[in-house]
Amino acid sequence: MIKDGIFAGALLAFTMSFDDFVISYFVSGNGVKNISIVVYNMTKRINPTINALSTIVILVIVLVMVFANVLPKLLEKHASKHAKKIQRVIALLLVFALGFGLIKCGGGAAENHVLKVYNAGEYMDLDLLTQFEQEYNCTVVYETFESNEMMYTKLSGGESYDVLIPSDYMIERLIKEDYLQYIDWDLIPNKGSLMDEVMNKSYDPGNRYSCPYFWGTVGILYDTTVVDPADLQEGWDLLRDTKYKGNIYMYDSERDSFMIALKALGYSMNTTDENQIQEAYQWLVDQRNTMDPIYAGDDVIDNMISGNKAMAVVYSGDASYIISENPNMDYFTPSQGTNNWYDAMVITRDCNETELAHQFINFMLNEESALSNTEEVGYTSPVKSVYETMITGEYEGVSSYIPDFENPNSEIFRYQEPKIKQKYAELWTKIKAE
Repeated sequence: MIKDGIFAGALLAFTMSFDDFVISYFVSGNGVKNISIVVYNMTKRINPTINALSTIVILVIVLVMVFANVLPKLLEKHASKHAKKIQRVIALLLVFALGFGLIKCGGGAAENHVLKVYNAGEYMDLDLLTQFEQEYNCTVVYETFESNEMMYTKLSGGESYDVLIPSDYMIERLIKEDYLQYIDWDLIPNKGSLMDEVMNKSYDPGNRYSCPYFWGTVGILYDTTVVDPADLQEGWDLLRDTKYKGNIYMYDSERDSFMIALKALGYSMNTTDENQIQEAYQWLVDQRNTMDPIYAGDDVIDNMISGNKAMAVVYSGDASYIISENPNMDYFTPSQGTNNWYDAMVITRDCNETELAHQFINFMLNEESALSNTEEVGYTSPVKSVYETMITGEYEGVSSYIPDFENPNSEIFRYQEPKIKQKYAELWTKIKAE
């Protein structure tokens, strides 16, 4: 009977929890939380709090089930007028034990400093988070986003974070909309390790708000055993060469896809000219209709390592990692120009742990940390000594690790006014829907 009761209780708990999570995750607005959402976010990265909470809940449930099945039999044997009172006392003790345990669990977590970090997916050596926690006696709550736009939606909807790692154009937007605070560079002694090439860019002149994290380009990764080297002269139009129909991945990104079309047509990727935008839209529609491209995200990494397609539009850091795993692959940026991008660490205006946030940024610039990070994800480090180590070591001869920023046709994405952004978004939706 006890086994049946425990099984039934576990099944009921799972069903209710799963139902609660699904409804909450897809229906609740940004900034709205309940226990299922909190636990879900905590389990994205194991920490002592979730372990303690889980242990207490399991133990209390087991005790309740044991008492629920054993106690009635004991009371039948020793029936008395006090039986019901005894039951109530035991039940109250169990409730008190559960409440006390949860309070202690929560209180223990509150005693530590907690830093909330929001970064793109698969974009950090997670062991560094553990090292930082140990060194600074704190807890890092680490969450990931699929796009800058997803990050912005959560932030504007009321979600709170301390450190964000967005891209250049999004940083420009966050600055304009007063989401960020100044960085106190006096609290970042490792600032001297940064390369001049990554500093003082148009999205944040003087680096008042941002500290470089990674940098690179967008280009075409191709299989040297399939793609004719002579065809590379076509530049971005290689992605419309019917010789490779059904054999390409396009990056599932509105801005990067329009960048490709605009550059292929000879226009600025930051254009606001509606005729040029319309031409780029038609370029992408024609490509979709003639080439049958697959629009992919991070899954392109494993697929290209396996050689599943002849070519793919990728970020340079992903190209470096793929090439290190599959030497048949190579990377180039078309002469028409491309997106020179910078991702950086910023501190939110509402940060609850400003000192710890600066310590985290400084920690990521530490030579050992930066080397571990770039080795793990393949992206180009902004730390000069690490960059030099990588181009003469693990990534020697890998062109994608050395960003080509000499092409005058290449640009950095700039902030888009809402009207223009909406125009691009509507056209991209049509491209993906048809």
